[in-house]
Amino acid sequence: MKVIGAGLPRTATLTQKIALEMLGIGPCYHMFSVAANRDHMSEWRAAYEGNPDWEAIFAGFSAAVDYPASFYWRELADAYPEAKVLLSVRDGHSWARSVRDTIWGITYGDTVSRHLAAAVETVDPEIRRNSKMLRGMYARAELFGPHPEVFDEDTVAAVMDRHIKEVRAHISADRLLEWSPKDGWEPLCAFLDVPVPQAALPHVNSSAVFNEYHIDGSLKILQEMNR
Repeated sequence: MKVIGAGLPRTATLTQKIALEMLGIGPCYHMFSVAANRDHMSEWRAAYEGNPDWEAIFAGFSAAVDYPASFYWRELADAYPEAKVLLSVRDGHSWARSVRDTIWGITYGDTVSRHLAAAVETVDPEIRRNSKMLRGMYARAELFGPHPEVFDEDTVAAVMDRHIKEVRAHISADRLLEWSPKDGWEPLCAFLDVPVPQAALPHVNSSAVFNEYHIDGSLKILQEMNR
């Protein structure tokens, strides 16, 4: 493991994944990696229950960003002391609104995505168990605040500030980079000691794309179950 992403979800983690792989630091683990490797769901549940096998989960990967990996940023930083830590940052209120329109909406909102996700959980026990684990992670981290069922932008925005302070307190400054895609390639490449690529830095996974992906994925699973 060369790079550990400590950033919260909805902080351009998919952009980070693609950027790291463009820089030759990959494959990079991401939430999408769990969807592509259903066998990993049981391994993450074991980690959640206190029995992680990081070598099994991250076999073949050189970096990890986004939940569920970044939920364990402290444990991973301790398990891989030579790895650098990348903390993706975002304005707290901008982040809160993105969370409201995506992962909070799927978890608690009255949205198409949430109702489709509930239908998928009804017909797929493995996804049901995995979704329960993710909701547990959100609760432990108080990702949506102490009363998550009711969205409060100020409360959720404060989560970002708290998280940044926690990472700064735990990770030495020489090992840590706080970074946003708006900072461009240069600070990321300097931190990783790699050349700056000619290609533009990617910008992907807007809130609209996120929801479209989840709706399409849920419909595909339901269709397959009905065959």
